Amino acid sequence: MATATNLLNLERVSKAYGVRPLLSEVSLGVAAGERIGIVGRNGDGKTTLLEVMTGLEEPDEGRVSRTRGLTVGYLHQGDELVDSHTVRESVLAGRADHEWAGDATAREVVEVLLAGVDLDRAVLGLSGGERRRCSLAALLLDQHDLVVLDEPTNHLDVEAVSWLAQHLVRRPSALVVVTHDRWFLDEVCQTTWEVHDGQVDAYEGGYAAFVLAKAERQRQAAASESRRQNLVRKELAWLRRGAPARTSKPRYRVEAANALIEDVPPPRDRLALERFATQRLGKDVVDLEDVDLRRGERQLLSRATWRLGPGDRIGLVGVNGAGKTSLLSLLSGELAPSAGRVKHGRTVALQHLTQQIDELDPDARVLGTIEAVRRVTRTAEGEVTATSMLERFGFTGDKLTARLGDLSGGERRRFQLLRLLLTEPNVLLLDEPTNDLDIETLTVLEDYLDGWPGTLVVVSHDRWFLERVTDSVWALMGDGSVAMLPRGVEEYLERRAADLARAEQADRDRAAAASSASGAGSASGTAGTAGTAGTAGGGGAKARSGSAEERAARKVLTRVERRLERVAEQEAALNAEVVAHASDHQRLADLGAQLAALAAEREELELTWLEAAEAVEQ
Repeated sequence: MATATNLLNLERVSKAYGVRPLLSEVSLGVAAGERIGIVGRNGDGKTTLLEVMTGLEEPDEGRVSRTRGLTVGYLHQGDELVDSHTVRESVLAGRADHEWAGDATAREVVEVLLAGVDLDRAVLGLSGGERRRCSLAALLLDQHDLVVLDEPTNHLDVEAVSWLAQHLVRRPSALVVVTHDRWFLDEVCQTTWEVHDGQVDAYEGGYAAFVLAKAERQRQAAASESRRQNLVRKELAWLRRGAPARTSKPRYRVEAANALIEDVPPPRDRLALERFATQRLGKDVVDLEDVDLRRGERQLLSRATWRLGPGDRIGLVGVNGAGKTSLLSLLSGELAPSAGRVKHGRTVALQHLTQQIDELDPDARVLGTIEAVRRVTRTAEGEVTATSMLERFGFTGDKLTARLGDLSGGERRRFQLLRLLLTEPNVLLLDEPTNDLDIETLTVLEDYLDGWPGTLVVVSHDRWFLERVTDSVWALMGDGSVAMLPRGVEEYLERRAADLARAEQADRDRAAAASSASGAGSASGTAGTAGTAGTAGGGGAKARSGSAEERAARKVLTRVERRLERVAEQEAALNAEVVAHASDHQRLADLGAQLAALAAEREELELTWLEAAEAVEQ
């Protein structure tokens, strides 16, 4: 019930679009410092609820009241960045470098979210992910009484999602967040709101508590939806066995909910699935043997050997740009290695879900297109018709005959995934499969994969999904290898933190050494010369060889630095043109393409510079 002490109250609020009511006499409130997560199916009104709360949309009926002087920061799914502005102007809003860099929290926001983004770069040339991170950084650099976030984890890797969760927990602001990232909900939120059928139901605790409480409500109401009940029970069983710490968070009685899962087996019978997968695949699936993989100047893999066996269920993590998508393309055969070989077993039937949405005939119909792939498919439960599979993945009623061109982004993603699954692959590569999917669809996909007998490799920033559907986690750590992590994502984050700490210490040591060397003067230089002259035999030859390599590296440094200066001058000139032609959309598009090309060249040059600098230091 809304109370007068809340920052914001909704009182009997209703909102409809056309004839469909999204909110029907909803009453709720947000208290100071409260952190609320919102879940629900795509299209059920989550974003509409945010827009009514923040005043972007007026309710059809009811009242929204806010405390006097309330400041609200709202991260939309789109962005409001101005193309002619630089990143510095858009994110830092006039703050001097010493001002934001001198504040530990602000500096952390910039360093994490804008890693690899030049502050003086024009917004126009940014990718969609970079624009998203800029918008999030700009919001977090300001102070608000209430922070409202719509899908904030989009375009963030696992490491950045973990940082964002910690950052939001430390902030004093109240928080309302819509996300399908269940790990994030569980880590951050104290209350969960479920939007469904025009209503908003409130549950105490994060996602794990929400699942338990919802199961208890369904038990008490003697819910008759057997399919939904089975999914909830499987989710509960995994919560108890796979993530026991999470079930300790609810602060209310859970004995009744736990009674639901006393006799429920684990969500997957690993041994049975592996036996079935071996029958379908044989012993050989995909082998990487002494593989090198380069993209431009970047060495993603170096003499890497990795064997995928029948029934393996692998999660793959790494920072953005580490090469996860390239590795999936290598496994699928779409990308050739620079050296070594990729070997596929003779019986492999592989499918690769990329991050791109397939081009579809906009006039084709959902059911007809799916039946053209396969009318009946085999699953662990037996044969299932195309219509049943479509209904399982949320295509019911008039959606079965809808035009593909009329599907939303989330529906197109579901359709793409379903069409791929119906080809009955025995090796499945999924690149960010959770993009645009709501939590209900994710649980359906997880349930399907529980009985899918094959080899699975998943790249995802959704930590919950990754831990839920895979049995082991491997990582690209940036050293050219693919390493297994026995403790999963948690171990990956610990290793990354240790690597960053070592890198920062090395930077400090180099700075101290440079300062000491400059203070020692010419006497130090003389001593160094004498020491070199006194080296005899093979040592002298080695020193001369090292000196030649160093001279070559220094030449590379000089050449690259000159080119970087020219690139910077060209970027500055193009950014000036962006400002001058802010109203000429065709010219802005041309300038954006040129800026993107320069940014790609600059990135390659910087990597070359770093490699040469390392050679000089050695």
